Order: sequence, then C-alpha cells, then structure tokens
Amino acid sequence: MLFTRKHCTSSKRLWEGGIIKLRVDTLNCEGHETIREVVEHNGGVVIAGRTSEGKVLLVRQYRYSLDQELLELPAGRIEAGENPLPAAQRELTEETGYSAESWSELSRMFTAPGFCNEILYLYHAQNLSFKGKNLDFDEETEVLEFTLDEAWQMVQEGKIQDAKTIAGLGLLSRLATTAQAALPL
Repeated sequence: MLFTRKHCTSSKRLWEGGIIKLRVDTLNCEGHETIREVVEHNGGVVIAGRTSEGKVLLVRQYRYSLDQELLELPAGRIEAGENPLPAAQRELTEETGYSAESWSELSRMFTAPGFCNEILYLYHAQNLSFKGKNLDFDEETEVLEFTLDEAWQMVQEGKIQDAKTIAGLGLLSRLATTAQAALPL
C-alpha cells in the first residue's frame, strides 16, 4: 500500500522563509510509521527564448548555493497568487531585457518530487524585442546568444549542467526537428 496524503497523522512546520517552507509529516500505513520531509515552493517558470535569428537566449549567473556561475535558460519564481505566464513574461524582461510577442507552454515538470513540490512551467518565447533589463537588486546576469546546436554541444560537454536548461533545450531541439520534418520537399 502506498503512503498517500490520507495517511498523514501529523504535520509540523519547521521553517517558513521567503522562498521555501519546510514541513515534516508523520505517515502511518498498516501500523508502520515513517517520516516525510517536504520542501514547499510556489513554483517557477523557465523561458526558452528564441531571437529572430533563431538563437537561444541563455544567462550566465552566479548561484550562491553552488558557489559557481551557471549557464541557464532565463527562469524565476512564481510569486504567491501569480499565474505562470505573467511570471514568465516578467522574468524574461528582468533577466534578459527582452520581451516576446508569442508565447506557448512547452511543458511542466517537477524539479525534485522525492522531497519538494516545486513545479516549473516551461515556455517558448518568440519574436523577441529588446526593452532593457530590470534585474532584482541581488541579481546580475550576462545574456548570451547561441545556436541550438551550440547550446546542445555545451550540454554534451558538461558546460551546461542545470536540469531545467537541459530539459528546455531538449524540448526546443524536438520542436526544431518536428518543424524541419513538416517542411515540404
């Protein structure tokens, strides 16, 4: 029998921060007790932006938790009560300075379902135009443009290690392959 939510006998909130909340649940199933630690997160957005030249926008930014810079697709948190698409539109402009005319959702994915409820909404943004960056006070990004082949090569070489970026580039590659196959001969 699975330890479903209905088997939760107690729940204790350990931390409530600005980005995450942490709780510990006690589960009981057929007389067996176990603990589940859960990180609660509002979710986030990831933007696979393509320029009119077909290049992919990536940002180089420092990640404190890793103490290193990463190459990533632009991304950010969904604020409490915010819908994913407006969050994606906001984050694209904040991190890259671009806005997009055309938006489509590519996928939704759980980042670490073994202990976290965070869901990421992955969007494809097209027909980009530069408006100017609007970074948060504690952010610094370098915006870079690569062909999809160049970006995928960096994944294969281990230069891009961020999971959401790898997933986003994979979905863009699939879109490009599908679009190419649909062209008349």
